[in-house]
Amino acid sequence: MIQQQALTLPDHTQLPESDGTFVKNFQEHPQSILLSESIEPILQQIHPDGQYCIGQDCGIYWRLTEPLEKGAEAPDWFYVGSVPPMLNGELRRSYVLWQEYVAPLIVLEFVSGDGAAERDRTPITGKFWVYEQAIRVPYYGIYEVKKAAVEMYHLIENSYQPLAKNERGHYPIHQLGVELGIWQGSYYNAELPWLRWWDDRGNLLLTGGERADIEAQRADAEAQRAERLAAQLRALGIEPEA
Repeated sequence: MIQQQALTLPDHTQLPESDGTFVKNFQEHPQSILLSESIEPILQQIHPDGQYCIGQDCGIYWRLTEPLEKGAEAPDWFYVGSVPPMLNGELRRSYVLWQEYVAPLIVLEFVSGDGAAERDRTPITGKFWVYEQAIRVPYYGIYEVKKAAVEMYHLIENSYQPLAKNERGHYPIHQLGVELGIWQGSYYNAELPWLRWWDDRGNLLLTGGERADIEAQRADAEAQRAERLAAQLRALGIEPEA
């Protein structure tokens, strides 16, 4: 009897972590950081056990091909819940669906050209088709900084349907209790229409630096108030220390 050798699928340490391309412009990396840092407190509340991960320009392998990297899509930003942040004590080099089994909840692509690649529905090769039909990501977003716009799609009955904006002009992601939209402001020394999160009450989710700035402003305002009060007391002949 001839024994058949069991097929061993490669894991994240055996698959290419890059296809040799590089980030298209200087805005993409800060944009990913902004999304990740501001939503971290929300994700920590949802996952107190720490079982989640965020990918930034990392490959999602969904099929075996030759060359291997052709079997992956590398979205600019994605989030997966209910998975360990590391595998066997190692950071992931890529996200391998036949190893993980849990699809990302959200995938975001940052358009650097005309957006044709991000909207390509060609079976097997088109990004839109892969996210919709192969990886089956519930929420897919296409962000265009040049147009100050983002369009979101929601997977309903096996196909992407445009997600409607709410009264604030944001896209609600109910599973996370957040909203996604465009924020005009300065970040990383660049005044741009950035892609950002809000909570479900419309409050902007802040970065650690923004929270520190607000606390510094509050402390400065409190110090000025105390100094004014001290000056008023001295004008009445009362020493504030007394």
